[in-house]
Amino acid sequence: MSGLDNREHFELNDRSINMVTSPTNTKARVLEVARRLFHEQGYHATGISTILREADVNSGSLYHYFPSKEALLIGVLTYYIDLLVPVVMAPAEAAATDPIDRIFALLNNYRRGLEMFEHKMGCPIGNLALEVGDDFAEARTLIDQNFRNWAAHIEGWLRPIADRFPPGTDLSKLGHFILTVMEGAVMQARAAASLAPYDDSVAHLRAYLTLLTSDPTRPPTSSDSLDGAGLTVAPSTRPRHMEGGTC
Repeated sequence: MSGLDNREHFELNDRSINMVTSPTNTKARVLEVARRLFHEQGYHATGISTILREADVNSGSLYHYFPSKEALLIGVLTYYIDLLVPVVMAPAEAAATDPIDRIFALLNNYRRGLEMFEHKMGCPIGNLALEVGDDFAEARTLIDQNFRNWAAHIEGWLRPIADRFPPGTDLSKLGHFILTVMEGAVMQARAAASLAPYDDSVAHLRAYLTLLTSDPTRPPTSSDSLDGAGLTVAPSTRPRHMEGGTC
């Protein structure tokens, strides 16, 4: 691992984002510290004084860029949009060339994060959606944008292999479905303090995508019983993520 241990090399590790961005100017340093603290402690539990201390800036410098804590939250959510490709998606793209393999490389990175932090913290955007989404319309819009960008990136991976899917497959909806699996699996793993719910969800997603991309003209074989997913489905009855929202 080029002399680095797994913690240093894990791109989705909350602390490794700091290594990727390496903020040097005051505004970037405030954003990075606020992003980390909102993830570790929650938005409401994080005081401005803690941000000032950990960013090593004075209040005048912070308020020059962010006149309120709410403005800082907007800055952090915009920052997450900028980090999506270099921090979240690029490591999965480097790990695999096949689009479906990339999806599972990405999901494995989230799993590693859960394992590293002992099933705590979870997805920072998901956490903020639960904490502030009901009360702060501008933040909710940016949270939604983060989610939509994540799903759209998955769709972009799948577009070049659209011919593997049944005609009419809605790849945009499929991207959102994969996001839903990830977010729900992370939340269940945190609640159970166990990776088992996450692993089960990912196994079922793998089974679903295997069935979705299987050749409907071939006869069923023993491999159609998908180990670990609890499914035995003939190719002719595979689920479809079709137009109109059916799957």
